[in-house]
Amino acid sequence: MKIVFIEPKSPGVHIYSHTPMPRLGTLILATILRDNGYDVEVQIEELGAIRRDSIRSADVVGISIITPTARRGYELAKIAREEGKTVVIGGPHATYLPDEALSHADYIFRGEGDESILPFIKALESRSGFEGVPGLSWRDGSETRHNKRPGYCKNLDALPSPDFNLITNATRHMSVTPIYTSRGCPFDCGFCSVSDMFGRQFRTRSNEKILEDLRVHRRLVADQKVVTGNDIFFYDDNFTINKKRVKGLLNAMVAEGLTPPWAAQASSDVADDEELLELIGRTNCYYLYIGFESVNPATLTAYNKKHTLEKIEYSISRINAHGIKIHGMFVVGADTDDKEVIRRTAKFALRTKISTVQFMILTPLPGSRTYDEMAAENRITTRDWSLYDTHHVVFKPKNFTELELQIETARAMLMFYSWTNFLNKVVEFSIHLKNLKLNFRQIILSVYGHYMVKGWLKSHKDWMALLADRGADHAADNKT
Repeated sequence: MKIVFIEPKSPGVHIYSHTPMPRLGTLILATILRDNGYDVEVQIEELGAIRRDSIRSADVVGISIITPTARRGYELAKIAREEGKTVVIGGPHATYLPDEALSHADYIFRGEGDESILPFIKALESRSGFEGVPGLSWRDGSETRHNKRPGYCKNLDALPSPDFNLITNATRHMSVTPIYTSRGCPFDCGFCSVSDMFGRQFRTRSNEKILEDLRVHRRLVADQKVVTGNDIFFYDDNFTINKKRVKGLLNAMVAEGLTPPWAAQASSDVADDEELLELIGRTNCYYLYIGFESVNPATLTAYNKKHTLEKIEYSISRINAHGIKIHGMFVVGADTDDKEVIRRTAKFALRTKISTVQFMILTPLPGSRTYDEMAAENRITTRDWSLYDTHHVVFKPKNFTELELQIETARAMLMFYSWTNFLNKVVEFSIHLKNLKLNFRQIILSVYGHYMVKGWLKSHKDWMALLADRGADHAADNKT
């Protein structure tokens, strides 16, 4: 039996378009099956066009979708079914909307599939035993069956490292290679579905497993493999939750000389540990991606964030002091926000010298409390999932029209990625010659951010017109 896994491409241009990389789930499942004797390959659409000949040669096509890639995933599922293939869809979106996904596939995987994929393939081969596969949804005659979701994988070391050589369609080189060291997030932000999909229990891999991945990465880079990139992104929801663990890992990396340029997502409390900051700063970290979320205390409370505005500012100052670049992530458009909050957010990011930013529009992703609340209030305006990329307004805001929220967010991005701010970074670049590579990277991202926003606005004139018409209709309804 041959299995082809596909990861669809995200719609449109976004802040990570310049650093394409897989999300690892499909690669881990593919590696599990390969290690058990199956013929497997992986197609990552961010890295190259999906090869139809691979679909034709497959017995089973597995497609992993998140909400913004669901529409494209369903298109690929249709192609596979037209070729007569058995289609399986998994990932967060399918986990939370299995009945929708099942209308496009033969089987659905809900939750983590690491411990279910092999029993499923064996059940498929024997055409029996589907009821024993955790997390599986399928049609049994006229009845739709939903098995209980699997528990979260407790021993991540028991899983194989993802084999990037299984990717067969790559024509685009990854500049960044993902490595994961943990799963789960103990926090519970209202707009996020991670804590349900991967659990609030923080699970980790051993340092030895992570170091082995870094050794493999070093060999692949030396061999100049087309897929792998020189830099590392630690693909954790929050790399620094357990500070003692991270310090142990970083010290082990130093001891073995495994310190490629790296980046990771972190929380603002990373600044509470000076020893950790010093270690991060000298192990070749070029960026920390931090979800500050808001400069509005009321919004922080609404999002269930545990830090304050004062804590955010303190964190930025301490991280900057150690020469570590920050990519600050903010979510705008909450019921506690207004135009002034968004403008204040951009000014705050400039004043505190955050290196790069992402002002994301609040998006009711399936699986989040925000989705449940807005669905119950009938505030969701579209279920075209390709628009659920945090760049489009897909709900009725409380203190804005939809067009106002869209425009204010774009203006905030342009304020930050202005030519004036770019010139300031050039001056910083010329002063801090000892960090040539880090500052040059920041300058490139600043230019990219400016043209990305300009390009988005230019290509979305019809979308803006639609929001304007929708606002006029709402105003007319209110008058009536």
